[in-house]
Amino acid sequence: MATPRFDGNAGLLTDQAFKKLMADMGPFETQPHIAVAVSGGADSLCLALLAGRWAKRMDGKATALTVDHGLRDQSAEEALQVGRWLHSEGMDHDILDWQGPKPKTGIQAAARTARYGLMQAWCREQEVLHLALAHTQDDQAETFLLRLGAGSGADGLAAMTAIRETADVRLLRPLLNVPKAALRATLQDFGQEWIEDPSNRDPAFARVRVRQAMGDGGLDARGLARSAYRFGRARQALEGAASQLLARAVRAHPAGFAVLQCAPLEAAADEISLRALGRVVSAIGGRDYGPRLEKLERLHHGLLTNRSESTATLGGCRMMVEGGGAGDDGGGKLLVCRETRGLPAPLEVGPGERLIWDRRFEIRFGGEGTGGRRLMPLGDQGWAEIVGNRPDLRQGPVPGPARPSLPALVDQFGVYSVPHLGFQRERDTVSGFSQGPNFEEIRFSPPNSFSSTGFFLRNEPDILSL
Repeated sequence: MATPRFDGNAGLLTDQAFKKLMADMGPFETQPHIAVAVSGGADSLCLALLAGRWAKRMDGKATALTVDHGLRDQSAEEALQVGRWLHSEGMDHDILDWQGPKPKTGIQAAARTARYGLMQAWCREQEVLHLALAHTQDDQAETFLLRLGAGSGADGLAAMTAIRETADVRLLRPLLNVPKAALRATLQDFGQEWIEDPSNRDPAFARVRVRQAMGDGGLDARGLARSAYRFGRARQALEGAASQLLARAVRAHPAGFAVLQCAPLEAAADEISLRALGRVVSAIGGRDYGPRLEKLERLHHGLLTNRSESTATLGGCRMMVEGGGAGDDGGGKLLVCRETRGLPAPLEVGPGERLIWDRRFEIRFGGEGTGGRRLMPLGDQGWAEIVGNRPDLRQGPVPGPARPSLPALVDQFGVYSVPHLGFQRERDTVSGFSQGPNFEEIRFSPPNSFSSTGFFLRNEPDILSL
């Protein structure tokens, strides 16, 4: 492969330009190990090759990850071909298989979820902190139009963030300001082939139809990406205001519920109040994203604006307003807790295990023995059992609506332990007591916090010169 030229006028993404793009993604550890998502298309293959060269100059390494979805007969051979190309450049390459049944509808969304899940799991197991994705300026423009058509607010129209931090890895998009044409030109300059996925031309998919409409209508990807950037600036300002509001208005509990003061929420501008409420809902519900804006607006109007409702459910959460009323000074409190629908099924656990339960609690088990206890939601029946023996628990800090969704250890004799209620069954109360796991550590750690990691903006598109 030829060495890339440092020619800013040739429309190529050079090593020097890529170094500047990666500098915005840092800081990186000494001798960084970065993973790169590679489908074999021009965008991801170019990213992998440039990332490999960048990592080598940093005395680190880059590992390419290709997910074989098994949706086309050629996918397995294409994944192997990607590996051969990258191995010839001295890069490690792993193929991750999406196994199990595939849905008949929503296949692109399901494949995307599976792809991210497999790659993030690989990063967690290999202790890799960074996963680079090859979304480009064109992808940003398409996302902007898709969200515009869906009626998104400022958050949605900001499109994709350049950095997103998850529980497992930092997702990096260094190419968001780079047009696809520059990546194809760079690969051609390298003398490198790539794979064309026929689904990228299938009008059955909304993104393909948007892409075709952009070409037919002469819409400029650079201008659309610039609009997304400006909405991103607005999003950053709104996120800061929402964080300040939450600092004044919310009290979070390690048992996975929150209490909000209604007065400051009502006094704030609707856009700030909506954002703050949505952030609480996504955290308490254990969701990757907040609820859809129109649903959040209806809930906000019913619970806070005109107080026409006192209870509601949204995003896996149950919400109740206590105190205050229409026409008063906006007093009262809003309780947000996990609803009981969709909670995990009982799961047998053993000493030494670690897991994330209900996407909200990180749990580590201690104890001795071989098991015999199950992790499950406490439920109304479990609460009735333990409060019958410990009526003092009624006066604890966890309100009634939040109790059924608490994690509990249960065995053949009944509820053994509910740490958030300070309950653990005494050894001598059950004949035939056997050893087994117990809670050693438990903490509330949802995918999204109340404070949020914030929306990361790169330089404005006009600033980057290839």
